[in-house]
Amino acid sequence: MERRDKMIRVLGIETSCDETAASVVALRDGEKPEILSSVVLSQIEEHAAFGGVVPEIAARAHVEALDGIIEAALADSGATLADVDAIAATAGPGLVGGLIVGLMTAKAIASAAGKPLLAINHLEGHALTARLTDGLDFPYLLLLVSGGHTQIVLVRGVGDYQRWATTIDDALGEAFDKTAKMLGLPYPGGPNVERVARDGDPSRFAFPRPMKGSAQPDFSFAGLKTAVRQAATAAAPLSDRDVADICASFQSAVSDALADRVARSLARFRGEFPGIAAPALIVAGGVAANRQIRAALKGQCARNGFRFIAPPLELCTDNAAMIAWAGIERIRAGLGGGDAFAFVPRSRWPLDEVSAPVVGSGRRGAKA
Repeated sequence: MERRDKMIRVLGIETSCDETAASVVALRDGEKPEILSSVVLSQIEEHAAFGGVVPEIAARAHVEALDGIIEAALADSGATLADVDAIAATAGPGLVGGLIVGLMTAKAIASAAGKPLLAINHLEGHALTARLTDGLDFPYLLLLVSGGHTQIVLVRGVGDYQRWATTIDDALGEAFDKTAKMLGLPYPGGPNVERVARDGDPSRFAFPRPMKGSAQPDFSFAGLKTAVRQAATAAAPLSDRDVADICASFQSAVSDALADRVARSLARFRGEFPGIAAPALIVAGGVAANRQIRAALKGQCARNGFRFIAPPLELCTDNAAMIAWAGIERIRAGLGGGDAFAFVPRSRWPLDEVSAPVVGSGRRGAKA
């Protein structure tokens, strides 16, 4: 798979939720990796009327757009399909309809072009992005906060992950979206809650800080979401001031709870890796764009002697550059083997497949 110029180029495809994305990433020996192209088509308008992502609509939109997105990514990169060394596609976790579209397209391209295929875990893309952007060495901690996941993961190496904490109920992004929906704010919920919260009083509503002070390292947001609903019901009919104050109070509670939960994992990391002088916490996922949450986590890292690293926003949210990079990482680590053409998309696919699931499992696999 290695080229004469010792450069690896991988075409990445991402269709796990409501973004259709393709990217070409290159790595030459002794140089920094380069994102040659990254094309992302959002489906926000298609789902806005429903207040959330509709899986069937998302899958059809991927079918309609993906071929053109891949063509655009190749054109923007200045490379042809013949120049690409491998095809990497998200194979899970996510909405199974979208995963099928992306992985089947990747299989077809790889088969027709005679290229190796890599089935990539979407969460691994997030876990390795800091190595693409910052050249970070292993090990480090990852805080993944998105619509579907809220986890702290120890990243020891490519393919070597240990979950240290997870949500025992709702993911944080889901809590943001449902709070927005309760308050009549448009989709997507996270950015709109943050926007409205800027004009609110964060001390007006004494919302709980779930799990704060608990020895258990995990997260919980269901009770906070219930408290928001109760406050909104008690204050109805809601004025613009009420909505702003609820959003500000909710965001403040989330930031406090996250900082407290993260502190436990930072202390554990210090205990297990005392020889690392400047350890790092990486924050990824759509919720990582929230300024107040970032500020709270930066403060916690500073107090504990950790570097705080958040990749650029376009690489925090769903994108194909992280999938292409994960493919390069796996090739370099000798983990690109296996029959990816036989891989079946997985709607559930934990990064850490060794630890027991915290909230159970079913026929689709472990939930978290």
